[in-house]
Amino acid sequence: MARGEASLLRWLREGRSSRRLILLIVFIALLLDNMLLTVVVPIIPSYLYSIKHEKNASEIQTTKPNVVSATMDNFQSIFSYYDNLTMVTGNESAQPGPRELPHTPTEQMTVNVTAPPSDCPKEDKDLLNENVQVGLLFASKATVQLITNPFIGPLTNRIGYQIPLFAGFCIMFVSTIMFAFSGSYTLLFIARSLQGVGSSCSSVAGMGMLASVYTDDEERGNAMGIALGGLAMGVLVGPPFGSVMYEFVGKSSPFLVLAALALLDGAVQLFVLQPSRAQAESQKGTPLLTLLKDPYIIIAAGSICFANMAIAMLEPALPIWMMETMCSKKWQLGVAFLPASISYLIGTNLFGILAHKMGRWLCALLGMLIVGVSILCVPFAKNIYGLIAPNFGVGFAIGMVDSSMMPIMGYLVDLRHVSVYGSVYAIADVAFCMGFAIGPSAGGAIAKAIGFPWLMTIIGIVDILFAPLCFFLRSPPAKEEKMAILMDHNCPVKTKMYTQNNVQAYPIGDEEEEYESDE
Repeated sequence: MARGEASLLRWLREGRSSRRLILLIVFIALLLDNMLLTVVVPIIPSYLYSIKHEKNASEIQTTKPNVVSATMDNFQSIFSYYDNLTMVTGNESAQPGPRELPHTPTEQMTVNVTAPPSDCPKEDKDLLNENVQVGLLFASKATVQLITNPFIGPLTNRIGYQIPLFAGFCIMFVSTIMFAFSGSYTLLFIARSLQGVGSSCSSVAGMGMLASVYTDDEERGNAMGIALGGLAMGVLVGPPFGSVMYEFVGKSSPFLVLAALALLDGAVQLFVLQPSRAQAESQKGTPLLTLLKDPYIIIAAGSICFANMAIAMLEPALPIWMMETMCSKKWQLGVAFLPASISYLIGTNLFGILAHKMGRWLCALLGMLIVGVSILCVPFAKNIYGLIAPNFGVGFAIGMVDSSMMPIMGYLVDLRHVSVYGSVYAIADVAFCMGFAIGPSAGGAIAKAIGFPWLMTIIGIVDILFAPLCFFLRSPPAKEEKMAILMDHNCPVKTKMYTQNNVQAYPIGDEEEEYESDE
């Protein structure tokens, strides 16, 4: 027994210094966060629509108390919608109505009053108005995350990445439980907004932690490609998982499964990362405002924002458009996003490695062009099968952009600023959130005003026009004072200095001591 405890403690000690285990923790955190982000996509439009129509049905029954569902043999009172007259009948009818009606049509009319909403609600004004309601609900998470990020970035510089990462798990768990048991639009809105705070902690701390432990540019790109694979898997599994569970088990079931998985991730974080211990950075990071004035960081952030805005506009508007034009069933609303999710998973893992070789600027430029063209093709689909190719292109291209721009953000900080990564990944997450805040809220209003096809045309053209700006990231200049910063002996990690012509490594710490002892 004692030997088993000793081996467990030894594994935990080794795990705290293992880069792969840290990568696994960040992978799981991003996976769960994005599963919760996307599992609601097929559930919310259909759920809100059913709530609205159940309410309307109950109001009809309240205002027409004489409508009674009865058997063919015995009923007392029937209201005729045909001529607005009430007739009383029964085995011993004391008050005969003005005219006798056949039994069969009367029974059919009663059934139609209490029937559930159709799977094909064409030309339904409630469904059209739902574009704005669903868009605001989806955008609330990204809006709150957008507000929270500027505070989380500097906070990680002061107390380290472990505590914010664990706090993100706790908040996400509470949000998931709220989603499971919320029965009104207001509670769903609060749960979605609360998720924004948890996502901010998880994503900023997670990506900053990876950038700090993977100091080599190529290794960092590969690690972030794997971590973004967790994000991609969350996006991949979320919509079909949510739609199938909602259709066949119930609304609460997918959220309860996610809550159980979140508890498992929290336990791993608690034992491995020890989030109770604050570990501040040894260097003072570059101020957030200084990073925001860097044009190269702004271009990289803009690529992340506009590429993800495309899928963000699709999420609330596409299910409603499918319900209106294709008569799609509930499970199809989530499965429609499956090609985009699979291709995003392929794109992030493939270009996490290839982007370093072919040039990250070129990878992002091509990705933005493909996003624009694919989005323009979406409205031409006549059925769910017609959405496969455009959605696959959208997901693959966004994977190209994300797997290129996330490592470039860390590279630009190494090249032009101080190698402390909390603030720059707060900017990257702000860009991601702006796409998912502006996309659903503006997209819902635009879809209602001028239609879904014009919405896709606008965002497609914006992505194509932004693409050439990625050329400026081909060879960003280094700042002269960077040499002095990288030669600082207080720096605790092995850092790389980048110039336009060469790459030179500066070993620090144990390796430097060995070098001095050889002399």
